[in-house]
Amino acid sequence: MKLSGNTILITGGSAGIGLAFAERFINTGNTVIVCGRRASVLREAKEKFPNLITHVSDIGLESDRIELFDWVTTNYPNVNVLVNNAGIQQRFHVLKANSKENWSNYNKEIMVNVEAPIHLSMLFAPFFAEKEDAAIVNVTSGLAFTPLAIAPIYSATKAALHSFTMSLRHQLDNTSVEVIEVVPTIVNTDLGGSGLHTHGEPVDAFTNGIFQGFEEGRQEIGYGYSLNQLRMSRDEIDAQVEKMYQAMRGTIE
Repeated sequence: MKLSGNTILITGGSAGIGLAFAERFINTGNTVIVCGRRASVLREAKEKFPNLITHVSDIGLESDRIELFDWVTTNYPNVNVLVNNAGIQQRFHVLKANSKENWSNYNKEIMVNVEAPIHLSMLFAPFFAEKEDAAIVNVTSGLAFTPLAIAPIYSATKAALHSFTMSLRHQLDNTSVEVIEVVPTIVNTDLGGSGLHTHGEPVDAFTNGIFQGFEEGRQEIGYGYSLNQLRMSRDEIDAQVEKMYQAMRGTIE
């Protein structure tokens, strides 16, 4: 993946990892578009980075995804990179979740984390395949490999996106479209709520590591502990899942 001269769309790009990626891409000579649900947060991002292009879009909705694709490809036809970054993380115990009344909240996590990146990848892939250089970057998680039992939907959606990314890479192997998976470890952002990940890796250090992976042309890019998660054996996975659950079970019980 070339690191300059692109037009890049980043979902969930108004804060956290997405905004850190946007800043880095702007600084390396790219046109960057970010989308998000909240206009106020997008305005704050643009105040920080005036060259940022913003668009309000709720990618949890099929209609908004189609509108986003049409808007981007019409107004910025040189777009050649899609970064599927937007994500929701909810922590809960299934015995305490009122899924009869609150299913829409849990379903939103599925739609944003897995339905949206799959749909957007399928929308943009044919458009990108006509270009000389293009890339689809899917942001999954180390929890795709060692699920966090207190975040069961999040872990499951990231595992599904990992599987889809592998299939997409094979299907696009003979095209100009690179398919890259970014596998974050715990990063100090507000994912899941303010203050939950303050013990995580600094955003700048994480971004440095991921961009080094881009420069090296890697197809799967981990950082920190996620490098181990990518290659764990089944026995190691089972032990790690148990360890994480025992350490955090008190937060949902």
